[in-house]
Amino acid sequence: MRRVFITGTAGFIGFHLAELLLQEGWEVAGFDAMTDYYEVALKRRRHEILAQHGRFTATEARLEDMEALTRAVETARPDVIVHLAGQAGVRYSLENPRAYIDSNITGTFNVMECARAAGVEHLLMASTSSVYGANTEMPYAETQKADHPLTIYAATKKANEAMGHSWAHIHGIPITAFRFFTVYGPWGRPDMAPSRFACGIVEGRPIDIYNNGEMWRDFTYVGDLVRGIRGLIDAVPGGAETRVANDSLSPVAPFRIVNIGNSDKVRLLDFIEAIEDALGRKAIRNYMPMQTGDVPATWADASLLQNLTGYRPQTPFREGVERFVRWYCDYYDVPL
Repeated sequence: MRRVFITGTAGFIGFHLAELLLQEGWEVAGFDAMTDYYEVALKRRRHEILAQHGRFTATEARLEDMEALTRAVETARPDVIVHLAGQAGVRYSLENPRAYIDSNITGTFNVMECARAAGVEHLLMASTSSVYGANTEMPYAETQKADHPLTIYAATKKANEAMGHSWAHIHGIPITAFRFFTVYGPWGRPDMAPSRFACGIVEGRPIDIYNNGEMWRDFTYVGDLVRGIRGLIDAVPGGAETRVANDSLSPVAPFRIVNIGNSDKVRLLDFIEAIEDALGRKAIRNYMPMQTGDVPATWADASLLQNLTGYRPQTPFREGVERFVRWYCDYYDVPL
């Protein structure tokens, strides 16, 4: 039986990945701080669902608590570590940047040090499409430079990638950093756009639409995302023999960066209309200018993911939105 240690298992993506691996028969050790960045009840419910599997255990502690993290990893004896925990949210990084330094920089270093001590087969770490920052050439490819992040959130994730490369080079630990694009789906965070839009529509409140709606995003369904991560677990970076077409594999370390996106850009207004259609209600729209640190469009080149794993995210956004709305209405007891 293979063993995996996942940070952030009470989070949106960590929950879905843990559930997928448990269904495959993995032994999953989770680690989550249960912070109050958003409603803790939602996080605890995710862990309750995972705990129904006999092969799931969890530790509640912060990544910055090196003693607790070390003890949890030593107990789990993982073959693989997937690091998903951290301070999320582009907009919140404008309000509380220190939280991103503490969690995303110090916390990630602690995870890398534990991975080194445990001698894992593969360390996988979450990054973000936000690292592309001011880049205007699209679709975004992993081989493009990403030297102009626009928020402290993006800057910490770019730093994580650089830290991972150096750790892979120094210690020979295979490391994959994957860049998420706009992820949505059931069990999503309340601060994410789909939940904010759905909540506003249901309650009859105006929803804020930035850049007057002239926004495009590579919306990626969470089920597709975690299947991409699952494939990357087995795509261990190594020497030249592990190189594939369009690869970002480092020439000096067992390290690569991989986009996980739907390879398509969807107009934000079309996404909102899909939520309206699924709810059977219209939104009150409050058009606003572009917010600081935001970008008008994101769009992934996911060919490397497909070359490495044979998989490419493909859920149409309207289908994904319908699944999200069904979950939202069930969880929050909203009649359809």
